[in-house]
Amino acid sequence: MEPGPWGVCEEMAILHGAFLLASRLVQPRALSELRKGEWALVGPPITDALKEIGARCPSPPQGSLWKKEAVAVVWAKVLLPAPPAASLDQEWREDAFFSVGRMIPDVNHAVLFELVKALGEPRHFVQLLLALPHAVRRNELQRLVQYVASETAPSDIRFLLDVWWEMMRHEEGQEDRTVSTFSSLVHQHGGESSPDDGLQPPKRFKGDPGSLSGSPAATSLLMVLVEGLKETYRSIAQPRMKCCALANLVELLSTFTELAAEGSPLPVTEYLEKVSSVVSLWSSDAESQYHHRALDEQVKEAERSMSFSSLAKLSREELFVGLDFLCSLLHAWGEELQGILSSSEDPCYESYRLLDALTAFRKNLVCFSENGGLSKDEMHKAIELPQTIEDFLKEISTSQTSKDSDTSLVSSVAMTIIEQKLHRHAEMCSVFASEEAWVFSKGWVDCLVKNRELFQKPELVLKLLQTLVNFAKSCRDREAREMQMQVTKAIVECYSELSLPDKNQVISGVLASWGGAGLSLNLQVVVEGFQEDLNVTFNQITKSVSDEGLTRAVASVARLTLLYPEATVKQVCSLAVVNLGSHQFLAQILCSLPALSFLETHNDPGRPRSLVVRCLKEAVWEKLSAAREKEQFLEFLAFLMQPSSAAPLVSPAEVTKAFVLPYLKSDCAQTELSLQILSKVLGIQSYPEEDWIKSCHPFPLLLSLCKLLDGYTKYWHQPKDRPFPSLETKDVVLSTLGQLCEAVRPEAAPSPEMWVQSLAWLHRKVASLDWTIGLRLKKFFGDHFKNEVPATLFEICKLPEDEWTSRSLPAYGPGSGLLAWMECCCVSTALRETMLTLLVVNVDNPEEVNLFSKGFLVALVQVLPWCSHSEWKRLVHVVTNLLERQVLHVPYTLEYVQYMPLLNLRPFARSLQLSVLFLRGFQLLCSSSCSSWLPAEAWLHVVQLYCGSLTDLLSSIKSPMGLPSQPPEARNPAEEVSFVCIQMFCHLLHVAAMLPPDSGCGEPLVVVALEILSQYEAFSSADKSPSSVLRRANERHFLESITDNVGDQELRGTLLQKLGKLGA
Repeated sequence: MEPGPWGVCEEMAILHGAFLLASRLVQPRALSELRKGEWALVGPPITDALKEIGARCPSPPQGSLWKKEAVAVVWAKVLLPAPPAASLDQEWREDAFFSVGRMIPDVNHAVLFELVKALGEPRHFVQLLLALPHAVRRNELQRLVQYVASETAPSDIRFLLDVWWEMMRHEEGQEDRTVSTFSSLVHQHGGESSPDDGLQPPKRFKGDPGSLSGSPAATSLLMVLVEGLKETYRSIAQPRMKCCALANLVELLSTFTELAAEGSPLPVTEYLEKVSSVVSLWSSDAESQYHHRALDEQVKEAERSMSFSSLAKLSREELFVGLDFLCSLLHAWGEELQGILSSSEDPCYESYRLLDALTAFRKNLVCFSENGGLSKDEMHKAIELPQTIEDFLKEISTSQTSKDSDTSLVSSVAMTIIEQKLHRHAEMCSVFASEEAWVFSKGWVDCLVKNRELFQKPELVLKLLQTLVNFAKSCRDREAREMQMQVTKAIVECYSELSLPDKNQVISGVLASWGGAGLSLNLQVVVEGFQEDLNVTFNQITKSVSDEGLTRAVASVARLTLLYPEATVKQVCSLAVVNLGSHQFLAQILCSLPALSFLETHNDPGRPRSLVVRCLKEAVWEKLSAAREKEQFLEFLAFLMQPSSAAPLVSPAEVTKAFVLPYLKSDCAQTELSLQILSKVLGIQSYPEEDWIKSCHPFPLLLSLCKLLDGYTKYWHQPKDRPFPSLETKDVVLSTLGQLCEAVRPEAAPSPEMWVQSLAWLHRKVASLDWTIGLRLKKFFGDHFKNEVPATLFEICKLPEDEWTSRSLPAYGPGSGLLAWMECCCVSTALRETMLTLLVVNVDNPEEVNLFSKGFLVALVQVLPWCSHSEWKRLVHVVTNLLERQVLHVPYTLEYVQYMPLLNLRPFARSLQLSVLFLRGFQLLCSSSCSSWLPAEAWLHVVQLYCGSLTDLLSSIKSPMGLPSQPPEARNPAEEVSFVCIQMFCHLLHVAAMLPPDSGCGEPLVVVALEILSQYEAFSSADKSPSSVLRRANERHFLESITDNVGDQELRGTLLQKLGKLGA
C-alpha cells in the first residue's frame, strides 16, 4: 500500500510493532522520557521496521516516502496532546490522526531527532519543519539546536549542518500529501509540544560575542542555526565538517542578506561546469553520501546545491553578527584548514564548496563596502573581512579552488539534465546542440532522438544544423554517414513541429549560412534521394490544389526548402509554368515562406540578387514556349510581387532588373514577354517602396521603349531572320510607355537639376527617332520642350506656335500634311481630339472637300499597315467624326443592289459609308500602282484590322440602343438592317477577291462573313411583313450568285454552305 495520510495499513502495523518493542526495551521508563544516549538501545527495532517496509515497496522513492511518513507520525505524536478520556468517543470520529496516533506510544523530541539522524533524511525533516506554523517551527528548530548542543557528537554536528544545508535549498511548492496532511493536522490542533519530554523550554544562548540575546532580530530561523553553530563549533574536529560549517555560514551571508548579488544567473556553460565539478567530486570521494548514487541522482543533487530557497533575508544587524562570527571562525580554524587544504591534492566536495563560496562572497562584500551607507564600525568590519578571506585563500593550492571536469562527464551531465528535464534544461539544449566536442557519440545521438520535443525551437534547430554540417565536413566515413542520416532525420522532425514563422526563421538562417544550396552544399546524405522526394512531394501537392490543402503543402515545401532551398524553389517555378491552373496555388505556397525573399551576393556584396528571381530565370525563363506557359509565368510572377494576404516575395525592382532591362532590345526573342512583365510590374499598386523605379535606370528604360516604337516605323522592312516584336505587341509598348511615364516622377531624381538634365538627355536621344515618339512623351517632358512636327502639318492645322514647332523632315514633302495629321491622331485619344479641333477644311469649297477626301483616303492607306489595333480604332473614330461633320465625302454607289430599295437608310448612312471607305481603301491598296508597296506578310495584319472594324460596325447596327429614334409610323428597322448586312457582305467578298492569292487572309474573312450572315438571318427572320418570304428568297439567291464568283474555294464553299441553311 502507498503511504497515505494517516491510514492504518499493514506497513503502519509493522511500525506500530517496532515502537511497542522499543517501549519494552526502555522499561521501566517510557519512550517519552528517552535520553540521548539511549537511542542505541531502542532505535534498531524502529529502523529495522522501516527497512522492512522499504523492502516491500516496489521502488526506492516509495520507500523514502515511508521514511517521511514515519517522521511525520512521530513528530505529530510529539506535538499533539493526547485527548482527554472523556472526549475519546468524539475524537475517533473527527480526528484523522486518532487511529495512527493511538498506535504510537508517547515519544519525546529525542526520539524524533534520533530517528531522523538514523534515517539520514534531513530533507524530510526540513520539509515537515517548514510546514509548521511560524511560531512552532521556530520553537522546534530551537529545540533541535538545544538538543545538538547537549552532549554533542559528530553525528549531531552532521545532522545540524545537513538541516542547515537543506533549509537554504528548500523548494517552495514541492509539498506532497504527507507534508500537506502533517501541516493541516498541526495547524488544526495548534500543536505545541509539552515541556515534559526531557528538554527544557527553548532559551537564549549566552556567552558568545555577537550573540543576539535580548534582540527581536533573533526570531530569524536562519539565525537560530547560526546560534546553534556558535554553541557547537568547539565540538567540530573533522576538517571536512569545519569546511561544511564555514560554507553554510558563508552561503547564508551571501544569499540571505543584502549582500546577495542582484543580476542574471550564471551563464549556462559556467553553470554546467560547476554541476559537473560537483558530480566529479562526489564520484571520486568514497566518503561522500552521493558516491554510490546513479548519475541522474548526483546531477539532481548537484543542481540543488546551486539553488537557494526563498526564505526571508536577514536584517543588517543579523548580517554583521554573522560577519563577526565568520571572521572569528576564520581566525580560529584558518591556519589548520590552510595547511590541510594546501597539502591535499584531491579536494573533497566540502572544501570545493567552501572555497567557491568564499571567492564569490569576498567579491560581494567588496561591492557592499563600496556602495556606502555604512557606519564607521560597520565599514571597518566590511573592509577587514575581505582581507581576512584573501589571506586565507592565497595560501590554498589552486587545485582546490577549481575542478576541471572530464569532457565526457560534462557531456553526460548535460544530457542527464536534458533527459530528466532538470533545472535550466532548456538552456542546456543550446549547449548540447552546439558543443562540437560532444557530438555524434552514441549517447549524443540517442539523447537527441529521445528528446526531440525539447529541440523544437528555431534557434536550436539552426545550431543543430550548423553542428551537423561541421561534423560532415570533418568525418566522411561510412559510420559517420549513417549517423548523419539519423541526426538529419531527427532534426527535420524537430523542424517539422515548428510553427510556420519559426520555420521561416530557420530557413533564413540556412540561407544566410549556406546560400541557395542550403544543407546540400555539405551534406551528401541530403542530396541522395532528394530528387525523388521532391518529385513525390510535388506530385501529391499538384493533385490537391485547394485552400484546405494549402497548409499541408506549405509544410511539405518548407521541409524540402530546409534541405535544398534552390532546388525546391526551381521545382515550384517549373510546375507553376507547366502545370495548368496550379500557378496561383504554388505562388501562395512560396509567399507563405517569406524567408525566400533572401538576397544573394555571389561575391558581389554591392549587388545582391533575389534567390527566387534567380531560380525563376534558371528554371523556366528561356524554356517558355507555349502562350499558356507565358501567361501562367506572368500571373505567377505577378502574384509573387503582390500576393493577396502575405508580404511580397520579390520586388518590382528585382523583377525589372532580371527580366526587363537585359531584354528590351528589338532583336531579342524575349522582348514581348519582357514588355508584358514590365507592364505587370508598373501596374502593381501600393508597393512599399514607391520609388523603386529609380534603381532601375528609368531614363535608359524609357529610351529602350522609344527605340522599340521607332522600330515599328520600319516594321515591314525588318530583316526576316531578325526577331522583332509583333504589331500586336505595339499596343503593349505604348501602354507600358505611358505607365512608365506616370511612374517616373521628378521626386525620383536626386535633385531638380538632375531631373532637368535627364529630360534633356532623353530629348536629345529621342530626336534621332521617329518624330511621333516625341509627341508621346509630351506630357512627360511638360513645358520643357514644344511639340515638334513636320512643317507640312501647319498647312492643314491651326497649330499654336507657343506649343508647336516645325521640324525639317525630308520624308514629309509637299502634300504630306494630311499624313502627318493622321499620324498625330494615332498617338493618343487626347491628341486625336486636338487634331480634329485644329483641322482646317473649307466645306463651302467643293473642290477643297473633294481634294481632302481623296487625300484622306491615300493617307489612310499609307498609315493603315503600321497601325496597332488601338491606333486603328482611333483612326476609325476620326473617320466617323469627319463623316458626321460632313467634312469627309464618301459617296455610296448601288453596285450591289438589284433594285431601288424603298427603305429608310439614313440612320445607317455612316455605317454604309464606312464600309464603302474600307472597300475603296483596299481597291487602292490592291491596285497596280501599289502592288509592290506592301510586303506579302503585311496583308494578314491589314485584313485583321479591317475585319475587326467590320465586327465593331456590325455590333453598332444590330444594337437597338444604337438606332436613332423614329416616329411611331416608321417601319420596323429589320429590313434596313438586313440590307446593310447584305451590303457589308458584298463589300467583304469584293475585298477578298482583290487580295493576293497567297495572302493567307482566309480565316479572319470567313469568320466575319459568317458573323454577317448570322446577323442577316436574325434580322430578316424578324421581319413579319407579307412580302418578307419572297424578299428573303430573292436575297438568298442574290447572295448565292455573288458568292459563286469568289475565287477562294475554301471561302466559297463555307459561305455557300451557310447560305444553304438560311432557308432551311
